[in-house]
Amino acid sequence: MRRFQHYACFDWSGQAVARPKGLALATIAAEADARPVLLRPQGGWSRGAALDWLLAHADAGTDMLIGMDLSPTFPFVDAGGYFPGWSESPPDARSLWALVDRLCDGDDHLAAGGFVTHEQARRYFRHGKGDTGDRFGAAGTGRLRAVEHHQRATRQANSASCFNLVGAAQVGKSSLTGMRVLHRLAGRIPVWPFDPLPERGPVIVEIYTSIAARAAGRGLSRSKVRDADGLHQALAQLGAAPPAPLIAHDDHSTDALMTAAWLRHAARDESLWHSFWHPPALDDAIRITEGWTFGVK
Repeated sequence: MRRFQHYACFDWSGQAVARPKGLALATIAAEADARPVLLRPQGGWSRGAALDWLLAHADAGTDMLIGMDLSPTFPFVDAGGYFPGWSESPPDARSLWALVDRLCDGDDHLAAGGFVTHEQARRYFRHGKGDTGDRFGAAGTGRLRAVEHHQRATRQANSASCFNLVGAAQVGKSSLTGMRVLHRLAGRIPVWPFDPLPERGPVIVEIYTSIAARAAGRGLSRSKVRDADGLHQALAQLGAAPPAPLIAHDDHSTDALMTAAWLRHAARDESLWHSFWHPPALDDAIRITEGWTFGVK
């Protein structure tokens, strides 16, 4: 059973600007009396700076569990491929990351416009009112990964399709930009469960901040925290001290702080590292193509 010395959470963003407002990072040490820390560079985070931060910890071999609030892949097992009917549809997650990064090569700020506007790729997405690709499929929600079906069935989260690019709940663009970052890490940080859990060093896992909020006593309708009292109460529920005073309690910062504290708590639950293989229908094929959200069981 791994024991990490540090925990971190990136609240991610797909906004196609240099410094997305929704990009936030918090860390917390393993010690029981440690308080979470919101890390904010001058002017805010860029995805390039986030990649540099990850690479620095890869080089240092930091013993850290890093949660990233994004989907690292698209659905695969429901249709036998990410993009059925397209000859370039990749066979596994790492090939998908490479394809996304290649088609977005002309996008600044590690954005993902090149993918969602590509002649073939765009056919699989809902882009806006009256603009839905002919291969979007699954009218209404859009296609879902196995873990997303499971979360909905067990009411652990109301997962949205990564093929939907419309509305406040859309996660497609943030997931695509995250795939570009994962590709550029070039395997220097293992990503669970695509990679085995190493004995030491940093590890990346997919997380949903709403799961952390529920563990902190916040219901689905109250998952966002935008004041100091609510944040301190949530952190106390997770066994963490309050952070240093914040300039503002935007929900991106509070999500990152709460989820870093939750990761410190959840990582000690050995069953969460094995929940991927239960029920039996969740097999190795899902592990290499779709992955799993840490904390879902």
